[in-house]
Amino acid sequence: MIPALSLIFVFLILPGVWVLKIGMTNETLTGAKARNPDFVGFENYAKVLSDRFFYNALRITLLFVLGSAIIGQAGLGLSLALLTYRKRRLKSFVQSVVILAWIIPEVVVAYLWIAFLDKDYGTLNVLLSAIGLNKINWFYEYPLLTIIVFNVWRGTAYSMLLFSAALETIPPSYLETAEVIGASSWRKFKDVVFPNIKSYILTDLILITLWTFNVFTPYLLTGGGPSFRTELLSIYIYRTAFRYFKLGYGASIATIALLINFALAMFYLSLSRRRRA
Repeated sequence: MIPALSLIFVFLILPGVWVLKIGMTNETLTGAKARNPDFVGFENYAKVLSDRFFYNALRITLLFVLGSAIIGQAGLGLSLALLTYRKRRLKSFVQSVVILAWIIPEVVVAYLWIAFLDKDYGTLNVLLSAIGLNKINWFYEYPLLTIIVFNVWRGTAYSMLLFSAALETIPPSYLETAEVIGASSWRKFKDVVFPNIKSYILTDLILITLWTFNVFTPYLLTGGGPSFRTELLSIYIYRTAFRYFKLGYGASIATIALLINFALAMFYLSLSRRRRA
């Protein structure tokens, strides 16, 4: 276990301790405080908890996680897995499409979506004009919805693959018996499928919630705008630390984000333990 523990220490524990240390100083990226920062204790954390931009970023992030991860990726991934269950050709085609969206580099994906949603010459608005509808400035009128759909499109592959594998673990005799007694599709899902894949659903929710909470890719589409309406917590940390050069203050925000991640993970794990009990 030493090699694995060494990697965890170097890439997770050590950076976490370093960020915690920086968060208790007034260190900046430039100027006198970049060379000789002062220790300020919990002053940065007190400022964060009274910062309206922090609460705006946290609210947007929670809405983004709810719409993108919990409803979007988990819901769509499960729906696609159920739709293609025991349909090998359809399953292979759908999995190829969603995996392609998953493996394309983030910069390329962002460029494609900007080209697709552009107000004047985007593919979607050209199609809307062709059927007599008005063009929509998606990035200005529906910015949060835009990045939610973008992230769902990109990240659904993981949930679909996990749930497809989970469905394969269900003994065929269970569903065959349900079909013989004339159970509806909903009853088969409720009484046979769901109880057998509950643990996989919790695993999926834990992982995609944490990944989505910390995702930075929407910055490539909107830069956090317009008017901070898509400024996720990760973007707010970046803006504070690397655009305004407040490295200590940004580190304190990152520490709070880490604690929120920990709380979310503990919530899901408590649900898992309760289910086993």
